[in-house]
Amino acid sequence: MSAGPRRRRLVGRVRVALPPAEAFRLFTPYGERDWVEGWEPRFPEGTEDDTAPGTVFQTHADGATTTWIVLHREPGRSVSYARVREGAHAGTVGVTLAPVQRGHSDVSVTYDLTPLTAAADAELAEFAAGYPAFLRSWEEAIAACLLSPPYGAGA
Repeated sequence: MSAGPRRRRLVGRVRVALPPAEAFRLFTPYGERDWVEGWEPRFPEGTEDDTAPGTVFQTHADGATTTWIVLHREPGRSVSYARVREGAHAGTVGVTLAPVQRGHSDVSVTYDLTPLTAAADAELAEFAAGYPAFLRSWEEAIAACLLSPPYGAGA
């Protein structure tokens, strides 16, 4: 008998060269547009505050749509989302920011995902194996973003 699909809780860290109050924006639906190529959240109801709990938005990547719901936010400290990729997986993503030396932030990123199918289990296992590299790519993209306006280089 097979064990079936397996839930995965992945935790990692990203260093950001901004204090938490400023770095927080980078982990919001609108803020991620600054550093995630192709990230374009769509809000079915429109929104002025993209981090208000209960806010729903969708993203499209790799031929699939993911529906997100803001669960909690504490500006400058943490934000969490529920997310469902239809037919693939469902779970939560949490981001917690803490101050570290010289005005930088230590950002903890937690993905807690359950596959909805056996095929998605294999995809999620691959994601888990690459999670450290995935977060390194975040750190590199954010660092590059911070060199350009509105953050750096003549900002």
